[in-house]
Amino acid sequence: MATQESGATKATVSNGEVSSNGTAATTDGQTVQTAGNAQDPQQQQQQQQPPNAWQVIKGVLFRIFIIWAISSWFRRGPSTPDPSTPAGAPRVPSRNLFPKDTLMDLYVYVSQEEVFSDFNNTDALFWFHRDLVYGDWTTGEDGDGCYQHYKEMDIPEKIQQNGSLYIHIYFTKSGFHPDPKRKGQYRRLATVHATRMLNKYKRRKFLKTKNLLTGETEADPEMIKRAESHGPVEIISHWHPNLTINMVDDHTAWVKGSVPPPLDQYVKFDAVSGDYYPIVYFNDYWNLQKDYYPINETLKSLPLRLSYCPLSLWRWQLYAAQNARSPWNFLPEDTYEQSDEDQDSVKVALLETNPYLLGLTIVVSIVHSIFEFLAFKNDIQFWNSRQSLEGLSVRSIIFGVFQSLVVLLYILDNETNFVVQVSVFIGLLIDLWKITKVMDVKLDRENKFAGVFPRLVFKDKSTYVESSTKIYDDMAFKYLSWLLYPLFGCYAVYSLLYVEHKGWYSWVLSMLYGFLLTFGFITMTPQLFINYKMKSVAHLPWRMLTYKALNTFIDDLFAFVIKMPMMYRIGCLRDDVVFFIYLYQRWIYRVDPNRVNEFGTSGVDHAQNNTAAPAPDAASAAITDKPEGEKKND
Repeated sequence: MATQESGATKATVSNGEVSSNGTAATTDGQTVQTAGNAQDPQQQQQQQQPPNAWQVIKGVLFRIFIIWAISSWFRRGPSTPDPSTPAGAPRVPSRNLFPKDTLMDLYVYVSQEEVFSDFNNTDALFWFHRDLVYGDWTTGEDGDGCYQHYKEMDIPEKIQQNGSLYIHIYFTKSGFHPDPKRKGQYRRLATVHATRMLNKYKRRKFLKTKNLLTGETEADPEMIKRAESHGPVEIISHWHPNLTINMVDDHTAWVKGSVPPPLDQYVKFDAVSGDYYPIVYFNDYWNLQKDYYPINETLKSLPLRLSYCPLSLWRWQLYAAQNARSPWNFLPEDTYEQSDEDQDSVKVALLETNPYLLGLTIVVSIVHSIFEFLAFKNDIQFWNSRQSLEGLSVRSIIFGVFQSLVVLLYILDNETNFVVQVSVFIGLLIDLWKITKVMDVKLDRENKFAGVFPRLVFKDKSTYVESSTKIYDDMAFKYLSWLLYPLFGCYAVYSLLYVEHKGWYSWVLSMLYGFLLTFGFITMTPQLFINYKMKSVAHLPWRMLTYKALNTFIDDLFAFVIKMPMMYRIGCLRDDVVFFIYLYQRWIYRVDPNRVNEFGTSGVDHAQNNTAAPAPDAASAAITDKPEGEKKND
């Protein structure tokens, strides 16, 4: 594990994107404060809140499953044959060129050249350590086989101008030298070499925001100048002061051409002997993205703490699997940066969370995912087999489509995570599908739009129009508009006066998104009103509501256990209040055989008209009085 050292003196951001108003902007549209220009707390309410630990863990578990599935697909075919091996020849297991307890010398060079050859340059030699023991876990400064070396290096002018800096690692058997020009002191099979770029390039994006009424902005003038000179995106070199060199303690008899991915990227075989070199792994897994800071003219030196540690095979497999990205090659580069941010959240949770709480978080996250799937399945099943709209709020379904569309446009405008975009888009498709279940949708080919395209005609279903549900639904939204429209107007004025935006389109989207995020729960109340007027809740999809309620209770648990924004906690609480009202209505509108239900029948009528049927069956018919397919879904 790499030694951690915070870069508290540097103004850092998660992925290096900085807006023109002096704040850093990540690819998911969220802005982060930088030193010297903190945002107004009122403006932060417009920003998308970061995911909490258990949501991130749940998302990572899902990604691990997807990566495993895709990797399994690619591993179905035969391994890539070794071109140097004759066709049909048996593959012979190989051995490690460095046996257990081999004495080694470590040479570490730092250079601007990717291919190093200047072994006589003493300034390039960063660290030399003699007589390391391969596979030894007991020596070292702390008795764990690890050694450290710290040094502050001068910064060449080329590096300050976005140049690259490389580290070259050489392990040689004791008594040998890595320079091939030294005859008698160099041996190819006794030298292990690995190279890596020390600095990391990140994108910094300038987001030009301003007050749409006055045209003024709180932007840093320096940031505005850089945006004008470098364009909307700037590539900046970043530095992290810690790096760990791991020598994997492994003597597996690997077969060339049969090493499973992603391990095959690290196991290097000698072309002549067929044996493999010891695995050298540059371990920066615990280097958090927030600890990187830009390399610029203000830096006088680059500190580097280099650690050498042995590493077991199974831990190396875990690290290699976490860094494997080959199954996602079809995704854009932005997705990789966002994936690093998600992994950072997991790393922070592993480092800072109590182990028992972390274990509970993982278990509950899995349960939460199961409930989400069950709620989705029952929701689809309910609307797919629903024949009557008696007692259901159609306007709430239509308003749900509007909500999903606003959220999708907002996250696209703010370049949110690709996985989030896909999930929201799928949710919008499901809401659009529900429209076809609650309304009659037809194509009018006679009255074409612009004389070319057929018009879409929406018409309420007869089971909705001919019942009292439509009257109650219209009445509920009428009363709701008395509260909703004034709040909407006030929020729009506040957003226009006090919040900066990229343009009028962004203002409309952010205003609508912020309003729905704050007051969206009000749209759940029309169904409560319809239940009250009809004195019945038999028409509701209770299975789906129950699973969603359980997920809400899980959200409540973590909203108060894990540090979260207050608005998120209030959002969980208000959803609980609405569901408890549903439960209260279910309790007070219990089954009464003498009460006429929403379909105009009662249990007494069925008992008189069907005397041959047993009494329990008649009572059961009075409970629902619905088609068999609907009773299954309720």
